[in-house]
Amino acid sequence: MPGNKPNHKPVSKPARQLLFSEALQHKRLTPTKINPQTSPPLNESTTMPDKDQSTTMDRILQEITTVSRRIEGMDASITSLTLETKSMRSDIAGFQSRVTGLEQRMGSLETQINTSQVREQDFIYLRSKLTDMEDRSRRDNIRILGIPENEEGSDMQTFLTSTLPKMISLDFDPPLEFQRAHRIGPKRSDNSSRPRPIIACLLRHNQTRQILQVERNHGPFRIDQHEIQKTADYSKETNKRRKAFLALRPRLRKLEMKYGLFDPARMWVTKNGVSKDFYNPDELRLFLDSFQSQPMDSYNTDSEHDIVGGSDRSETPHPGIEKVKTALHDTGASHRDRDMERLTRSYDDRGQILHAVVTHTQLSERDKSRSPLKPTTGSS
Repeated sequence: MPGNKPNHKPVSKPARQLLFSEALQHKRLTPTKINPQTSPPLNESTTMPDKDQSTTMDRILQEITTVSRRIEGMDASITSLTLETKSMRSDIAGFQSRVTGLEQRMGSLETQINTSQVREQDFIYLRSKLTDMEDRSRRDNIRILGIPENEEGSDMQTFLTSTLPKMISLDFDPPLEFQRAHRIGPKRSDNSSRPRPIIACLLRHNQTRQILQVERNHGPFRIDQHEIQKTADYSKETNKRRKAFLALRPRLRKLEMKYGLFDPARMWVTKNGVSKDFYNPDELRLFLDSFQSQPMDSYNTDSEHDIVGGSDRSETPHPGIEKVKTALHDTGASHRDRDMERLTRSYDDRGQILHAVVTHTQLSERDKSRSPLKPTTGSS
């Protein structure tokens, strides 16, 4: 019939894709014919790789090899650094352990130092108490110097009972009685120019005081051309302090000061009507050194300056000094309590603080039981 179109069935999309892929595959498998007239001739540039490309590849390979070697070297360095780091960590751990041990030892040493300071204060107090007790136990003793050897015969007490009252021209009621009397030291020959001293312990303390007072007022006596001296008996520490005080007498005379040495070891100094007591020779020495720059009139005997001996000190104060100041400045305490609590510092040969001497009742006894030495200019 005219006008009729051919009857084609419609092709689905998947079918069209399948046909297209088959045609493409067929085209790839079909060899391509080369026309020598139309195709360019084969030359060296189309059949062999380019020389520049080969050189570039060689350089790249060399660089890769170099980088690989460097990486291997870095691996070795990293391994070495790792080992060193581990060693440093081990050393640091050891240091930390040592520091911990040192801190523990320091803590232990600080504890021991604190304990030692407490024990030192106890030792200082006990030493001062021992010195005080020794001096008190010797209060009834008299040392007699100058009596020739064998003058006493076989009985020293009988000899002193009959000789001593005549020697000092003093009658005792009741008569003198001795607890013991003997010479001190090894026996010497009869011709010795320095006879051994005699130490006598009297039964009554007031008689001891009377004998010593006569000695102070009248000086030594003589028997058969022998000068006889009588002195009190003190401990070794007290004797050392008294000798140091006596060595300062020329300086006191030079400064025109009145002074007096009281029992057991207290130097009384006065200038322009102001008096001071010194229980330590070093304090008196410092006072004399500073006297030119600080007049005596400016002192207050109740001040802290008076406690330390009249001179400013740059050294670190002893731990017990603050307690001493508190006891001395306690206005609520009685006079006797203040006397009993009064402490004075003493020093060793190097000038350092050694101990505090507790005087207890030495000051309170001076007014009721002792006749003080009359101070005179230039005499002790």
